[in-house]
Amino acid sequence: MARRATVRVVPLGDRQAFADRIAEAEHDGRTTLGDLLREGPALALQPLDGLAGTPVVSLSVELADPGPDEPLYRPPGMVVGGTAADAGPPADPGPPVEQRPMEGARPAAGHPEVIDEATTVRIAYDEQIRQTAEYLAADLSVLVRCEKLLVEHLALEMAGRSGHHVKVIPAESAGGKPSGVLPGGGAGRRQQILTELQVAVRHCGKRDVLVVAHLDLLAGGSDAALGAEARELIDVLYERSKVVLLAFVDPSLVIPEVLANRFAVRVDIDILPREVLAETGEAIPIGTALVTREEAERFEGFQPVQFYKHIAGLNAVRLRHAMIYAGHVHPRGVFQDLLDELRKFKARTTASSFEVPHVTLDDIGGYAEVRKELLRALALLNEPERIPKKFRSELLPKGFIFYGPPGTGKTLFAKAVATAMNATILVVSGPEVTDMYVGESERKVREIFAEARRNAPAIIVFDEIDSIASRRSGREDGGSRAGNAIVAQLLTEMDGFRPEVQVLIIGTTNRLDIIDEALLRPSRFRAVAIGLPDRDARREIAAVHARHFEVTVPGVVLDRLAVVTKDMNGDEIRSIFRDARVDQLLTSPDGDVGPDRLGTVVGRLRQGRHQRDLNREQGASDHPEADPPATGTDDDVVL
Repeated sequence: MARRATVRVVPLGDRQAFADRIAEAEHDGRTTLGDLLREGPALALQPLDGLAGTPVVSLSVELADPGPDEPLYRPPGMVVGGTAADAGPPADPGPPVEQRPMEGARPAAGHPEVIDEATTVRIAYDEQIRQTAEYLAADLSVLVRCEKLLVEHLALEMAGRSGHHVKVIPAESAGGKPSGVLPGGGAGRRQQILTELQVAVRHCGKRDVLVVAHLDLLAGGSDAALGAEARELIDVLYERSKVVLLAFVDPSLVIPEVLANRFAVRVDIDILPREVLAETGEAIPIGTALVTREEAERFEGFQPVQFYKHIAGLNAVRLRHAMIYAGHVHPRGVFQDLLDELRKFKARTTASSFEVPHVTLDDIGGYAEVRKELLRALALLNEPERIPKKFRSELLPKGFIFYGPPGTGKTLFAKAVATAMNATILVVSGPEVTDMYVGESERKVREIFAEARRNAPAIIVFDEIDSIASRRSGREDGGSRAGNAIVAQLLTEMDGFRPEVQVLIIGTTNRLDIIDEALLRPSRFRAVAIGLPDRDARREIAAVHARHFEVTVPGVVLDRLAVVTKDMNGDEIRSIFRDARVDQLLTSPDGDVGPDRLGTVVGRLRQGRHQRDLNREQGASDHPEADPPATGTDDDVVL
């Protein structure tokens, strides 16, 4: 039996508690030496090259007392500094602790047997972590924009690989709880952190990197509305501009530009890469690297390449949450089951009301030209890999504007497209976006698009888009400025689309003539007319709704319906079968919905339309006595 390697360590806190932790780690068999030392915390009396990832059960870990000249070594990613030092290090720990660069994480060529969140993050964002570490090593401050769930895994990984001594704000004690009350502690948690940051900045050395985990929570807002705490933070960070900073902000939150300018480099971590490099140096799909073998085998026909478009907008941590959820719901299934559960998971874990649609193109009758246009787009959206990579951003459609009279099925077509894409959908009424406060409308638009990217593939439907995207005006009144800002934000979001994250925008309107011309450029929105159905379309629509309401209608009656419903939209044709079914249930539950009943409903519908036309022409509001309401069925239609 091979002899176990011996590692001598120095606890920074209670020695007996650390000895108990060693025993627990040997018992569970999973804790690595690096985890043990970071959680302790403790330092080693020897370099940890190749040992940090070794399970404690495979080693012999001994407690030791360092000599005055013995160097101490920290594991990759460990924080030593701030209040962690108060946990009780030896009185004379010797020279400053060395910070050795950490190695990147490359997966095996196939599916991993097990994978945790931290490893998932290291694999998925290895390139950004490496680049950030290189910037920090060159003494350049870096601002990272990423979702909050990633910060705890990225912060120490990026800073640790830089080779610098790492300090984290806010500092944490050895027990994992917030450090003690700082000077001015009565001013609240944020003020405590600001005070801690100010002290850390003033005491940062040449080989230190200061990590600010939540910069956005310390100073949110814009340059136009700097609060007292934001001004104080800016003053603190600019006081010593040579201090190397690594700070994190969430994409949904805004920080003052003057504060962002303190950083030499900005790094965005938004979507998952399509491929990552394996240990062998070959590129493997992200669906292979971040999905365990058991998970892949659980869903028969699992396709890593096709899987990507359904998870590209998720961050690495949410991907693991989604896979755990899908595995819980489906202990055994097929690949489509996985995609369905992923879609539900994304819709349920977002702040906005994304939903899973169930309308298909087969549920919509007629409109052959509209179908042809949409099927062409779907062929590209569902198989983006068939497009050469260099052309994807140009050839994939970004959005459509469906225009035409009310009731013609514009939103219905949008839901059918979402179903065909296996996508979630969010229907936003145009007026919901507008806000009386400066900047709020643009923020709402940003948030809608951010949620859509996390839900990708996703469709955003702006109902009544003319209310927020009308032609920009050169007037200086507040309303015009607000409208111009919303259009500008829409343009910014659409121009920032990435082909890897499928987000399709559909606007509906009956006033295409007032839409801003910049949005109607072919590279942005493609206008599709959805007008009143012709006779053939009306017959198909009637047949669809007859099946839906379980009404048996002979072909000759369908032909007659197609004629007598001239100038009616799809919603009115649907109402014929709905109202006829209601009449039948209320008057003769055991009877049928025959042609006579359908004719009666058509007659009432036509009489109501005629009445509304008269009211519009004669100004019914001024002369209410001119046209009494219709009560009979004199215009019943014989079918």
